[in-house]
Amino acid sequence: MASTVTTSKDPAAASRPGYGRLLRTRGAWTFLLPGFAARQPFAMLTISIVLLVQHTTGSYGAAGGVAAVTGVSMALFAPFSGRLADRYGQRAVLVPGVLLHTLSALALTTLALTDAPLWALFAAAVPTGASVPQVGPMVRARWGVKLKGSPLMTTAAAFESVTDELTFVVGPLLATALCTGVNPAAGLVTEAALTLVGGLLFAAQKATQPEVATGGHARVKHASALRVPGVRVLIVTFLGIGSVFGGMQVSLAAYTESIGEPGLNGVLYGVFAAGNMLSGIACGAIAWKVAPQRRLLVGYAALAVTASALWTAQSSLLLAGLGLLVGMCIAPALITGFTMVDDLVPAGARTEAFTWLTGAVALGQAAAVTVSGQFEDRLWAGAGFLVPMGGTVLALVTLLALRSRLVPAPHGRTVARGVGHRSPVAVD
Repeated sequence: MASTVTTSKDPAAASRPGYGRLLRTRGAWTFLLPGFAARQPFAMLTISIVLLVQHTTGSYGAAGGVAAVTGVSMALFAPFSGRLADRYGQRAVLVPGVLLHTLSALALTTLALTDAPLWALFAAAVPTGASVPQVGPMVRARWGVKLKGSPLMTTAAAFESVTDELTFVVGPLLATALCTGVNPAAGLVTEAALTLVGGLLFAAQKATQPEVATGGHARVKHASALRVPGVRVLIVTFLGIGSVFGGMQVSLAAYTESIGEPGLNGVLYGVFAAGNMLSGIACGAIAWKVAPQRRLLVGYAALAVTASALWTAQSSLLLAGLGLLVGMCIAPALITGFTMVDDLVPAGARTEAFTWLTGAVALGQAAAVTVSGQFEDRLWAGAGFLVPMGGTVLALVTLLALRSRLVPAPHGRTVARGVGHRSPVAVD
């Protein structure tokens, strides 16, 4: 078993979370550095496909269609990949997955450059998306092993949220620079190379990966995370968060174009992302004494209220302010939801649980992009902002109605039809 985080002799210091203490966890850097490299392609893939296919076909519609197939394939196959990782080990799933993704991405690149028919691009997009390595959930699962029983779990969840945000800032910028400054295919080729190198280096860190359950209890530990009622509630919650990301992307672009300032789109979305990152950093530095269930309810209610106000903004300054507030409300909800997985889900199903949540964000984002675009085209300018409002309000209603399912089962009680018995877990 991999060693857990070292504890301080000072009880006050031991209970005080902090990024410095988190990053001093023994063995953490051995999976953080290759994990960051392997996660970068996740944020490069969509924009690289769009820029390459648009260049070769001259159609944004075709480019968006190929990218959408990739995204849906990833969201549908990610939980299956996570479950296999829980059952057979991360390395056993990651190595063939990385190789398949690299070959698929290069095949898609070749087909695009040789003016292959659109159906061939769609066919290549399926394995390209389905084989995207789920490195983020795997890193979170490794933190769960290293920090078992430590108050640093919330800090780790915050650190991962900030890392995701940084990835989605750096990745698209890198892909765009490569596609426009080097070659239209350079973004996707680089994505494939980073996946191969980073993924294999991450898989090589066998000492920090969660152990695979064996023996008589293997069947119980390998039950699907989806059977845990709390996970299903969190999936709906994360779908609502995805609706904010997708709705903001489309609606901000439409708004800035309508006022004749398309360059302002990057600034407004940057303010939104900055709010997310700043609140994520702050969330991980706080020693929370409030139960995570209550934190999620309060934080999500704040998210629904701020998202519901977006469509009322009548100026860029007001929209920037509201975007900042929405971003500040997203990170605490994401961090708390990921933190709760450790209490709700048996160790043998946590990687799968994390992939369900990240997949829910991706699906919510894809649906919101589609609906927001239709609203902007068919209704009025700014109507796309109704999508984040609708998504978060519906998710909040579900969260309030089913909040009891987010409470970990007491000792000796079977969780969700045989998922396993849980020991009592102290909530902060």
